Amino acid sequence: MKHIKYILLSFLILSTFSCKKEFLNLQPQGELTEAQLTTQDGVEGLLVGAYGLLNGNVNGTYGNYGAAPSQWLFGEVASDNAHKGSSVGDQPPMNAIEQHSPTSTNDNISNLWDRCFEGIQRCNNTLKILANLQAGNGSAKFDDARAKEIQGEARLLRAHYYFFLVRVFKVVPYITEANSGTFVPNDKDIYPNIVDDLQFAVANLSTTKPKNQKGRVDKYAAQAYLGKVFLYQKKYPEAYDLLNAVILAKPDLTTMPYTDNFDITKEDGPETIMSVQHSVGTDGTGGDNGNVGDILNFPYGNTPINCCGFFQPSIDLANSFKVDIAGLPLLDGSYRTNPYKSDFGLTGAAKDNYVVDKTLPLDPRIESTIGRRGVPYRDWGIMAGDTWIRDASNGGPFVPVKNTIEAAQISSGTAPGTTNVTGLNVNLIRLGDIYLMAAECAVEKGDLPRALALVNAVRLRAAKITPQQINGTPAAAYKVSPYTSFPNDTYARNAVRFERRLELAMEGHRFFDLVRWGIAKQTLESYFSFEGGYFDYLKGITIESRDEYFPLPQDQIDRSKGTLKQSPDY
Repeated sequence: MKHIKYILLSFLILSTFSCKKEFLNLQPQGELTEAQLTTQDGVEGLLVGAYGLLNGNVNGTYGNYGAAPSQWLFGEVASDNAHKGSSVGDQPPMNAIEQHSPTSTNDNISNLWDRCFEGIQRCNNTLKILANLQAGNGSAKFDDARAKEIQGEARLLRAHYYFFLVRVFKVVPYITEANSGTFVPNDKDIYPNIVDDLQFAVANLSTTKPKNQKGRVDKYAAQAYLGKVFLYQKKYPEAYDLLNAVILAKPDLTTMPYTDNFDITKEDGPETIMSVQHSVGTDGTGGDNGNVGDILNFPYGNTPINCCGFFQPSIDLANSFKVDIAGLPLLDGSYRTNPYKSDFGLTGAAKDNYVVDKTLPLDPRIESTIGRRGVPYRDWGIMAGDTWIRDASNGGPFVPVKNTIEAAQISSGTAPGTTNVTGLNVNLIRLGDIYLMAAECAVEKGDLPRALALVNAVRLRAAKITPQQINGTPAAAYKVSPYTSFPNDTYARNAVRFERRLELAMEGHRFFDLVRWGIAKQTLESYFSFEGGYFDYLKGITIESRDEYFPLPQDQIDRSKGTLKQSPDY
């Protein structure tokens, strides 16, 4: 983790809290006993270990795709924003995520479950050993302020891991430091437990972070996360107050360049509220602390980072960036009329001679989100089309942008021996997200002028993006204008929701937004009807209530000997 001091002992605890048989009385070599950890350094090390699972990685850099903090699979590929990409035969369990047909043995599902519960266990270990230390069972205690702060950090992290789980699985067991090591039924709503942890964090964390430890969570992260959880519970007044508190404490969003969020040299800036810290090159891990969850999600072929062609933006997403003559989104769905699909479906001379349409009216955020043929892509050169794509017939003509880095940054920003493990952080919550969550609350509270102001702030910031150019002229007819009014609740609600898609596309939010809005079925079936016109594997897919969540891993149900129950929808 970047900006947080590493303490090696935090990773030597895997069996300290497991077997309790009296005959196992020999301390295994290379591991620390509970007594040895009951020190200030021990607790701090355990807490760092709890942070360490935020990147979804443990014991190696490969195979942790389902647990990626970007949530590219469950948040985007499961939505109308992205295809799995690559080829149909590469990582086939991911095809089932995209087509909403996963089974309980899908490895991506198990991966998310395992990594999040590993993070929860580390939080629980931190809280347990801290309590022992403060009770006088170890060396010198922490002062009360730091003890409360450690509790706040650990409980916020625990809430985060549980939130990731409950969004995907819905029915999740709640395990704390008090019942750790036992199987607990998953027969209760755990949102109240998540709220309790976050409320404690809000009450006990400071608004300032230790020097050079930008990865630490603070009061603003706790307020934002609690506001987000309340939003998911449709507790709009409570969410609104918390989100506004963060907005009022931060600089004006319009002063923060949009593109800074996806620049490895600008991370941890004023827009960052809570992020997963990634580091490569100097930490001695060979890339394990890098952004391993996104290692598949780069263009293919003859490119500076050429692995592995996954996570391709949908044709539908590309079209959603169209604007009308006034520079406003096409909220009525007409963005699909005369669809822009780059060179997809062209052959022969038409394919060879394809030229990007510079007259197409577009929101400039498209260029930070979607790599499209004929347009400059970061500093990599002109996006060349199919030669940058593993299999366009499977994933389409577009490639992702937000998770990539500049070619000039590869030597310092990627892990030794590989270029597709980068040090780019992942924003879990950023200020643009908070503006739009607050705008959503304002709509539901009936405060349309406030919702209008918040959405327009996001749009005014987007209007400041430097236009992408081809040979000195803009690559599109870029235009982003503020709304003049929100005439009614329905219009305002649609505007806020569409703005979230544009602002946060490919950042892991979309599918979960559709579910909590109660529009997953209608939106996705409409999308499959449209996108299925280009990809046969999407034709005819229907969405049922069960498809809003995913099945619990079968191996966990088996191990629990019946304590855990599969979701009734499965």
